Amino acid sequence: MKSGISHQSLERGLRVIETIADFGGAASVSVIARKTGLPRSTAHHLLRSLIAFGYLLQDSEAQPYRLAPKLFKLTGRAWTQGQLAELSLPFIDELSRRTGEGTSLAILREGTVLVVAKRDSEGPVRVVQKVGTLRPIYCSAVGKILAAWLPEKELDDIIDRIVFEKFTAKTITATTVLKRELARVRTSGFAVDNEEHIEGIRCIAAPVRDPFGKVCAALCIVGPKNRFSLRRLRELQGPLLDVAEKMSVQLGFGAVRDAAT
Repeated sequence: MKSGISHQSLERGLRVIETIADFGGAASVSVIARKTGLPRSTAHHLLRSLIAFGYLLQDSEAQPYRLAPKLFKLTGRAWTQGQLAELSLPFIDELSRRTGEGTSLAILREGTVLVVAKRDSEGPVRVVQKVGTLRPIYCSAVGKILAAWLPEKELDDIIDRIVFEKFTAKTITATTVLKRELARVRTSGFAVDNEEHIEGIRCIAAPVRDPFGKVCAALCIVGPKNRFSLRRLRELQGPLLDVAEKMSVQLGFGAVRDAAT
């Protein structure tokens, strides 16, 4: 009897995980109950157990249940664009609260940079960003972050396809200059766009890493030049790097390395 109950619980738990995966990695208890055909109370009990075992996450009672990094570490799967966008929301919110500035998350897609999540600042003067916006890899802070830690061949293949466009007087337009800049990014751990893409706009970005240490996204703070002095950019480094590290840990960064030592 105990074996039958255990088997049934395992089957139901797997169905719950598969349902959440089918919904892009996040789903409410009502959706899960409806799609699995389980009573809501049973679904809720299974969800709490899966959280206890580290397979699911939930930020608060009102939030959807999400696939946890543990599943991605076990399967070797990469986070999807939608999952990274969903997971980033509490982190870009925190970064905006701590700095009072606009924040965003970007990923690399086919050699260019895609903004997948953002929070605008609350001040009267702000830089409005749009989800789905593309950024050049060679003259944006997020682009430099996503390029800096790429394998050499992959980076060279991307650079070979770049048609350098001079957006401002400060835009990088040469491969040698770009590679020197990326070396500086790897050394410092962050990247700056000093009016290189849009005149009057400055950005600072940091890497977000997956369970295996690969840079899977770039976290960014953006603002107008008159508020983003070079001194202000230095002040923003601390909260930016702190929140980027928190998100990396949430994604499972460090767990594989720790398990191996």
